[in-house]
Amino acid sequence: MSTSRREEWDDGRVPDRHTPPNRLSTARAGGRTTGLRHGAAVAACLVVGLGGGAATAEVWDLGRAAGTAAVPATDVRAEPPAPERDESAAVSRSSVERAGAVEQGPGLLGPIAPRPDAITAPEPTPAPTTTTPEPLAEPAPVETPEAPVAEPGSGLVGTVVVAPDLGGSLVVVPGESPAPGTGTVRSVRVEVEAGLPVDGEVFAAAVLATLNDPRGWSVPDGVTFSRTAADDASIRVVLASPATTDRLCAPLATESRYSCGNSVTGAAVLNFERWVLGAPDFGDDLATYRQYLVNHEVGHVLGHGHEDCPAPGAVAPVMVQQSISAQGCLTNGWPVP
Repeated sequence: MSTSRREEWDDGRVPDRHTPPNRLSTARAGGRTTGLRHGAAVAACLVVGLGGGAATAEVWDLGRAAGTAAVPATDVRAEPPAPERDESAAVSRSSVERAGAVEQGPGLLGPIAPRPDAITAPEPTPAPTTTTPEPLAEPAPVETPEAPVAEPGSGLVGTVVVAPDLGGSLVVVPGESPAPGTGTVRSVRVEVEAGLPVDGEVFAAAVLATLNDPRGWSVPDGVTFSRTAADDASIRVVLASPATTDRLCAPLATESRYSCGNSVTGAAVLNFERWVLGAPDFGDDLATYRQYLVNHEVGHVLGHGHEDCPAPGAVAPVMVQQSISAQGCLTNGWPVP
């Protein structure tokens, strides 16, 4: 509240400094009584006003404006009027302060809260990102290597290496086939030493095809050949390593290079080295040499011995030892060329 005061008279006029003393005294006496009565009301209103947090400008009693308490008699001059307050500014400031105040208790205002535009908004928490794992690439299919195909007419499989000795374990090739045509049937059992790179079935088929060929022993000897796996076969055709050939052919000296046929044992043993490499006089004609080897050794089992070349340039009889030399004859693989 403002501390400046002014004295008010019942007629509302401000006393002039030259007013006679008798009137001024009367006025003071009347004003003191009225001022005391209304001063109590003003004080009460001040208490109420301060408790409510607002200032009171005027107090009314029975419809009249109450005067303030009289000033001391020593100074009767009217003080210059107090500067008028800008109520709109006060109200605006008070409204802002009230809006930002935090009530701490009855009649007290707490600290002013910061302006809304001064509050820093919390940064938004980024949404968690999910990573979808890429599907694993399917492993490339592992190609199963194809089984090597046996060579027709020989039964050889893959890259062939001639081992000098495989131990002598012989495996009978299973299977049977009847003898074609007419004639005396001679059963044949085919065996292959274990460890040789040979398809036994293909090898057995090549042997029987050679024996039953019309150029074979069927015409001169009147025989035909069947295939069997039985132990009572009349002829055994065996494909063996060089060392095993030597053991099976003894007492004949095959020197790990040659083959043999024995009419007593009924075995025609074919040296695997010769089966793979052929013979010098046959050159690259391995197919003809293999036919010769089967017919020559089975010819021994049938009872035929060695023959010589009849004349240079003639066709060599099948019983000439063409694995060693054709003796000047033309190489030949058949009994009846």
